[in-house]
Amino acid sequence: MRPTATHTALALSLSLLAGSALAQSQGVSKDEILLGSIQDLSGPLAGYGKQARNGMQLRVEEINEQGGIHGRKLRLLVEDSGYDPKKAVLAAQKLVNQEKIFLMAGHIGTAQNNAAMPVQFDKNVVNFMPLTAAREMYEPTHKLKYAFLSAYYDQMRIAVPRLAQEKGAKKICAIYQDDEFGLEVLRGAEAGVKSMGTELAEKTSFKRGATDFSSQVARMKAANCDMVVLGTIIRETIGTIAEARKTGFNPTFLGSVAAYTDLIHKLGGKAMDGLYATMTVQNPYLDEAAQPIRFWATKYRTKFNEDPAVFSAYGYTLMDLFIRGAQKAGPNLSTDSFVKAMDSLTVPTDIFGSPELSYTATKRLGNDSSRLSQLQDGKWKVVSGYFR
Repeated sequence: MRPTATHTALALSLSLLAGSALAQSQGVSKDEILLGSIQDLSGPLAGYGKQARNGMQLRVEEINEQGGIHGRKLRLLVEDSGYDPKKAVLAAQKLVNQEKIFLMAGHIGTAQNNAAMPVQFDKNVVNFMPLTAAREMYEPTHKLKYAFLSAYYDQMRIAVPRLAQEKGAKKICAIYQDDEFGLEVLRGAEAGVKSMGTELAEKTSFKRGATDFSSQVARMKAANCDMVVLGTIIRETIGTIAEARKTGFNPTFLGSVAAYTDLIHKLGGKAMDGLYATMTVQNPYLDEAAQPIRFWATKYRTKFNEDPAVFSAYGYTLMDLFIRGAQKAGPNLSTDSFVKAMDSLTVPTDIFGSPELSYTATKRLGNDSSRLSQLQDGKWKVVSGYFR
């Protein structure tokens, strides 16, 4: 039977509808863009996770009060991983497959991101500005990867020899978390000492979630280490330094951006003074902050009944980056249009002092610069310019 004009028109209409359905990305409706995030809200990084969630939510509410993005309001769904990669996978499956989010924003943790990304990529969901400085967040280059924190590896590769030379350190050692995060810090430290024509005098690890660091510190002390690189985060940094002080062991301690937080001195007290850490965004101390930060902090404090910290700034910044990309993508938002917009995006220095960020189809790390800060009298003080 020969097709009639009606049959042909119907077939064409169905074909167009199918093409439209294929082009449309999940998580985008006429009135809403649905975003997901996986944070540690109950585990060892809960302090970071809650700050990041609050920072993201503040920026979401700001843009929604202004009418959203091309008429669409943002809605942010946050799941708790407890800093456990297995729970991160379950959280990703829920957000991607059940809730059908458009994009994953600010997922915290190296091992957690590495575990969850395959779930996302299977459904064409972007992994956007994760809260980890591991190289896997932008290498190898992938259409669905965007990062904004300079790599742990590069931070240590450059900072270790600089600080060792300044302090006259001869025996450089390392304590690191035995997972992808800690290993990235260790590899950077090893590359740094290699550039000095030497190698680490001692290195020792601990399992994620550990609370006792006496044996690790004893090994550092026995090796007469005069500088110790820390592949540690919050309580591991505090535990290691407190144990060292207790035993009269006082080397130069250098942590990564993962240890750059006001929680170190708030929880660890005076013993934490002297710690160095690499960083980019400064912790927003309100008594020292410029007016734009004080204005932002007042809004944050009014909403959450607490002062913001550096992870609050991270959350706010990464959500602002999403908003800029989605606005540039135009009214017909899809993963493809968003990626195209991001791949020509340049963002100037923000109120928190972050360097300029820029992205291309082959450059998925927005910034490769970092600085050194030191805890002095319970506050982080910047002690170097940017290096890369």
